[in-house]
Amino acid sequence: MYVTSKVGELIRRAPISVSPSTSIRNAVQIMNRENIGSVIVTDPEGRVIGIFTERDLVRVIAEGVDLDSSIASVMTRNPVVIYEDEPISRAVVLMAEKRIRHLPVIRRNGTLVGMITARDITERFKKYLEELGDISE
Repeated sequence: MYVTSKVGELIRRAPISVSPSTSIRNAVQIMNRENIGSVIVTDPEGRVIGIFTERDLVRVIAEGVDLDSSIASVMTRNPVVIYEDEPISRAVVLMAEKRIRHLPVIRRNGTLVGMITARDITERFKKYLEELGDISE
């Protein structure tokens, strides 16, 4: 059920992460190859230290930043994250309040589990509404 579902249930694939020393060019190539809108930047212990999104790429291009620069120089530092055991409703609130579309999901020990997007939430909600429709008929 949508109301009691946890954020971790929305994760559809292993997280795609890069190290802070990864070049912007390499990160963008990974995003293109994996067909994703962001990469998570993690420290050696797997903790989230940043995120690089399509919006960041637009800024980088507009500012003429060298694409061989490190991702650490242009990433959004200390991004908003959510614990895997929190309710989906909390993710909806965070995304709306912070005006973000990508939300890294972490364990209680701070290590990365995956990523959820606004699309993941929309698809889950659509499925929930379809199930409600079947019940009322």
